[in-house]
Amino acid sequence: MLIHLSRKRLGVEFCRLGASRSFSSVTLTQSSASNTPNRLEALRSQLAQEEPAIDDFTLSLSLKDDETATSLRKKAQPRSSKILPKPKWLKAKPPGDSATYHRLRQTVRDLGLATVCEEARCPNIGDCWGGNEDGHAATATIMIMGDTCTRGCRFCSVATSKAPPPLDPNEPNKVANAIAQWGLDYVVLTSVDRDDLPDQGANHFRQVVQQLKLKKPDLLVEALTPDFQGDLDLVRLVASSGVDVFAHNVETVERLTPRVRDRRAKYRQSLNVLESVKSMSHVDRLQQLSILTKTSIMLGLGEADDEILQTLRDLRAVDVDVVTFGQYLQPTRKHLPVQHYVTPEKFDEWQKVGEDMGFKYVASGPLVRSSYKAGEFFLQNYLREQQEKAVAS
Repeated sequence: MLIHLSRKRLGVEFCRLGASRSFSSVTLTQSSASNTPNRLEALRSQLAQEEPAIDDFTLSLSLKDDETATSLRKKAQPRSSKILPKPKWLKAKPPGDSATYHRLRQTVRDLGLATVCEEARCPNIGDCWGGNEDGHAATATIMIMGDTCTRGCRFCSVATSKAPPPLDPNEPNKVANAIAQWGLDYVVLTSVDRDDLPDQGANHFRQVVQQLKLKKPDLLVEALTPDFQGDLDLVRLVASSGVDVFAHNVETVERLTPRVRDRRAKYRQSLNVLESVKSMSHVDRLQQLSILTKTSIMLGLGEADDEILQTLRDLRAVDVDVVTFGQYLQPTRKHLPVQHYVTPEKFDEWQKVGEDMGFKYVASGPLVRSSYKAGEFFLQNYLREQQEKAVAS
């Protein structure tokens, strides 16, 4: 702060006043040297008697008290990275060198496909893609409609853009050929959001499912879909395509939804999507088969137990069949930090709660993902049993 005082031919400049009752520097300029010491002493005496003192006036502009002034003179504390160390139970298996893993990976490369396993940096890629020695237990989640999303959810590492590349018209055939090469009995299809398209990609999604069923009629298909901005006509296009499981993730509790998900993704909107699917059915072998609905919840974002419980109640109210719980893991420093790590024992508790509430199946664990081990025996066996009952009736 510069304070300029002039008296006749005397110019005095005081700068950088400290918190103590003294000046850190005084610059004296004058055109004549006569009487300078006496005038300077008189000025200093006058300033010392004035209230408030100059240094008090200076500090009052930015400081409220002496304690604040002292803290400002200290070196600032380093900012917290807000990244919690991972506990020992969150150790995922590395991809490994299994023949099944490399075969699946090479097929993805050769056909130019995208998988959510890679794009979302899933920690289970080695476990899912590696499978068992017989080569038939490997699972993968194919991500259709490109690898660039029009939304920017704060937990997801998939690339975003307002104008992604156009859809590949040959993608339905590519996906069907890939699944045929893998020899899978159960496959998960998911997609990026395509808010830039008039139908948000619903017809393309439908074509992929239908091509898969045409290539292998007994293949079980799970569709993990966007919310299509709540347009239920678009939801029906996918739900009636021949899918066996319709999945759409609420991701988190209602309170955290605006912070965690893109602003266009709404908690109640997601519930409406899941509810609308249960009112539909698709025809297979001339029998009416109900579609299983499924959703996933991430834990560790700051949710409370009573909020999780309310979310489960909301899901049962719209007759959701399957729910999965998994630990949220921060993909990069640009994404939401983990607020807490949930213990395996707590995940077991939530599994018990979900089962007691009437969900047909609950998968709950630190490394569980919505599409994790999608070909697990429970869902396959359940769907096969439902088909057998329908044929027998």
